This record gives sequence, C-alpha cells and structure tokens, in this order.
Amino acid sequence: MVGVSFGEQQFIKGGIAQDLRTDGRKRLTYRDIYVETGVIPQANGSARVRIGGTDVIASVKAEIGRPSSLQPDKGKVAVFIDCSPTAEPTFGGRGGEELSSELALALQICLLGGKSGAGAGINLSSLLIKEGRVCWDLYIDGLVISSDGNLLDALGAAIKAALTNTAIPKVQVSAEVADDEQPEIDISDEEYQQFDTSSVPVIVTLTKVGNHYIVDATAEEESQMSSAVSISVNRGGHICGLTKRGGCGLDPSVILDMISVAKHVSETLMNNLDSKISAAEACEDDES
Repeated sequence: MVGVSFGEQQFIKGGIAQDLRTDGRKRLTYRDIYVETGVIPQANGSARVRIGGTDVIASVKAEIGRPSSLQPDKGKVAVFIDCSPTAEPTFGGRGGEELSSELALALQICLLGGKSGAGAGINLSSLLIKEGRVCWDLYIDGLVISSDGNLLDALGAAIKAALTNTAIPKVQVSAEVADDEQPEIDISDEEYQQFDTSSVPVIVTLTKVGNHYIVDATAEEESQMSSAVSISVNRGGHICGLTKRGGCGLDPSVILDMISVAKHVSETLMNNLDSKISAAEACEDDES
C-alpha cells in the first residue's frame, strides 16, 4: 500500500479533476508501453510488458489433455498469477496470495467470458484435437516483477502478446479406437501453427477517483480510488468480460458510460499494443 500524505491526496485529486495528472497525462491517456516477446524459450509463447513502472511477464504452455465432459468439443485454458514479494513488500505472504487469486479470476473472466463461454476472447473450440477425447490444455502463467498500478491491464497485454507469440505443434490422431481407449497421437517436432489472437481482447481499467475516472492508474492514484471497473474489449468492439473492485457502489448509468469510454479507449490501446507486438516479433525473428 502506498503511503500518501493529505496534501498529496489533494494534489492527486485536484489534478485529476482538472484533467492534468501528476505525471502530466490526461485522464484517458496510458503511460508508454514496452513489449518484448519470446523471453522464455521453454514456453510455447511468452512476452514481457512494461507500462510505466509496472513490469510483468506472461508465458503460455500447451499440453495434451482430455476435454471436459461438460464441454467435449472444446479445449481448456487455466490462468495462474504470481505476485512476487520483490515487486511490492505487501505481496509477501497472504496479501500476495489473495491478490494473485483475484487477478487470475479477473483475467479468466476477461479472457473467457461467463460460465457459458459467451463473449470469450479465446476460442476454446480451436484447441480441440478430437471431440471428447483429445484437446490442448493451455496454461497461462503471469509474473508481476514490479508494481506501480494497473496490474490487470498490464497482465492482459502481456497475455495477448504471449498468445501472439505462441506456436502449437501440429498433431496427427491415430485411426478409430474403442470408446474407452485413448487414441494414439503423433506430435510434430517441425510443423507448428500460430495461435489465432484475432479475438483476444485488451483490458481497460477505469479507476474512479473523486468524481472522475482515469485509465492506467499509478499506485498513488489507486490509493485514492473509490472503485474500479475493468472491461475487456476485442477488436470488433465487443465486450468479452467485466469485473469490478472497490467497496463503493456505482450507478448503472455510470457503468454504461464507463463501458462506452472503455470501448473508445480500447481502439487506441489495441492499435498501439498490436504495433508494439508486431515490432517485438520482428525483432525476435531478426535475432533468431
């Protein structure tokens, strides 16, 4: 938790009210974003993203699994987050575990939509190899290296970049076998296919400070928030998921306005992030 004096609180809130934040940004402006891909060679895909002083890494590991009996025509995705105590002293012990679980759940909602899968940013059907028998299980791991606010957006950006970097081996399934037997599979060592990220959203968190809301809040700004709403929006402008934190309630009309603002902001963020990911991928290809 960031310690902020009363004078600093007034300075932060006054600046936001006047659309001039302490670092010179307007209310709806992000800090500079840095992207690096392929940072973990052992993973199927990985990326590092820095937004201001917030630094995170995401990796994707693909393993052969069996589809759920409830969704036999889909693969599975699991998200795990680790908030390192070196990033923030309060991440040590129970505080870090609770935040890690909260972030993982929020990312699961933002990327995979509701329980029905409606609005999912990741197409689970694309992970199916043979219905009811074989699928790909994607394990997405996020690590917080340093924290200066807006962790969810940064982790969402890193996961999007890591998925763009992800190559999944091509698989051949053996001929038909009995229902109680698992078919034999041949995983290629040479042929890979890139993961389709055309529907993967960006996450825009709107943090309410005083009577206004801002994007990409710093840790100091977050210490003054009454509530925050995180909205994941894909390239088509569709809402994939929405989560809220903070004890203060919000009028439905305010949430609808926030969604409208998030859609507008997401266009700029999506274009900026895609450009940074493409440049990072090109740089990685040049080095390999």
